[in-house]
Amino acid sequence: MQAERVLAEHRRFLECLDHPEEVQRDLLRNILERNADTSFGREHGLASVRTLNELRRAVPIRTHEAVMPWIERAMGGEPKVLTTDDPVVYFSSSGSTGREKRIPITRTYMRQTFLPFYHASFAPLLQAVPQAPAEPGAVLNLWQDPSSPIARTPQGRPHIGASQVDYRKFGEDSAVGLGNNAPWSRIPEALAGTDPWERSYYKLRMAAEQDIRVVIGVNPAMVAGLPYQLSQMWPQLVDDLRAGTLGGHRHTAPNPERAEQIEGYAKTFGTVHPYHLWPHLTAVFVWNSGLARSYLPRVRETYGPGVRLFPAPVASCEGPAAVPVDGHPHGAPLYLPGCLYEFVPAEGPVTADSETLRATEVEEGRDYHLVISHVGGLYRCAVTDVVTVVGHVGRTPRIEYAGRDVVRSAAGERLTEAVALRALRAACHDTGAEVRNATFHLRSEGDGAGGHHQVAVAFSGPPAPALAAALDRRLSQECAGYAAGRGSGSIGPVEVFTVHPDAFLWEWERAARSGQRPPRIKDRVFLPDEETWARIVATAPEVAA
Repeated sequence: MQAERVLAEHRRFLECLDHPEEVQRDLLRNILERNADTSFGREHGLASVRTLNELRRAVPIRTHEAVMPWIERAMGGEPKVLTTDDPVVYFSSSGSTGREKRIPITRTYMRQTFLPFYHASFAPLLQAVPQAPAEPGAVLNLWQDPSSPIARTPQGRPHIGASQVDYRKFGEDSAVGLGNNAPWSRIPEALAGTDPWERSYYKLRMAAEQDIRVVIGVNPAMVAGLPYQLSQMWPQLVDDLRAGTLGGHRHTAPNPERAEQIEGYAKTFGTVHPYHLWPHLTAVFVWNSGLARSYLPRVRETYGPGVRLFPAPVASCEGPAAVPVDGHPHGAPLYLPGCLYEFVPAEGPVTADSETLRATEVEEGRDYHLVISHVGGLYRCAVTDVVTVVGHVGRTPRIEYAGRDVVRSAAGERLTEAVALRALRAACHDTGAEVRNATFHLRSEGDGAGGHHQVAVAFSGPPAPALAAALDRRLSQECAGYAAGRGSGSIGPVEVFTVHPDAFLWEWERAARSGQRPPRIKDRVFLPDEETWARIVATAPEVAA
């Protein structure tokens, strides 16, 4: 990655923040000029659209699932369906519902939207650690893995995660991820097909002989997972270092001195932490919002007392949302040059005809559904994330990822992930509780008799018996429907299960061993299935009333 390119894209972005209307207007004109003469454009009359109001009248809000008929036509080989230039790759994501997404990616979208966003996002990190691009061997990139096995569409196009893209195939040598150019960083071809758990160990094994200064994590669950995997696998790491092996194959010269050093840490401290391996580590690049706001401060301690967390950008597989520009730990201004943004208040659901707000019309402190349009062929697409406006940079809103667009209801209260997380953070503040992770579960009484919310909590330190009552109060303050249900008796009090401190890390390991790549294994505020809930609470030594 070239620092000059990063800083240039960041300067270009900063210049936008004082005049969002002009930037968004020019972006809409570019989208329409490029893609009006497509199947989608002709079906919706985009050639006659000039303004956002006209776009609102011409195109209903749709989710990715509702856009799939057009995407499937493009995947089937039909030209000029959503975009003038055909997709060359499809981004994948499990989505909120677990159904696989297929987001078409064109060269124009890569050149005009994704890569400028990608480069600009690293600027705060490189400004603080300017030597990182010049020392790729000192960067451990957990997130990007362009050598991992890829899936393909029936027509042979790659169907991959953004973390798997080799940007050099788009003619972008400058976009090679930090750390991916290091000679030691690529997993040998003979081991390329191994499961994700083993692949993540191989990265750890190869990095164990390096003087790592920066970790690119992005996904906080993966940043929390590395110390856990190290604690589980340090004996194998010691054996591999002593023998110079990787996955049973000769890899490097035997390094008995390093093996004995790590073994000594384990004997002294009972385990091995990242700061034992890399005492000069200074920075971790990671999302620091959602559930991660609660557990990353403790995770950071395992990387080292002086390590700084640099926020990764806010984005979904559908498109970019916000780019960090300063030291704000959770929020970043909208990426105005990349997407046309609309907002729907999250107190209710987003529908095809929901009234939307422009970026300049949103209110600080409120939650919104995010609706995006961009040159890559998405028009008024409702992403499955909710954001909170936490301030402004210039005249541009600063947003924070608040949670997935998922709702739970015991008795009509419409509890969102954003509200649940705010209530949990406030309840932890009230009681002094610190959590390693948590998840909500709805227990219904059936036959319309209401129910109550259960929360499995892995505490960092001693359990907090008062957390259930504090969370119940905070949920009532944050959610009027919840307060009404508690008052009428249709919603019972919150039940908090104290689970094993590593319960959620066991689930992370289970998912990786089952074949999910770690960048895709994310925290779940509301668990989607009963089986996982039962497995987590089975580790509970007690139930806090």
